[in-house]
Amino acid sequence: MRWWKVLGLAGLAGVAATGVVVARAERRRRAYTPEEIRDRLRERHAKASSSS
Repeated sequence: MRWWKVLGLAGLAGVAATGVVVARAERRRRAYTPEEIRDRLRERHAKASSSS
């Protein structure tokens, strides 16, 4: 029955690691200023319009 404990701890570590990655990505996403977001969207739109 010890392997169940090891499996449970490994699963818990995986969930915690995933949470850290998601939180880091969210912080990076929220760090953009509104002007930066608009510029990026305009660039994407220009690329999409020119490739059509």
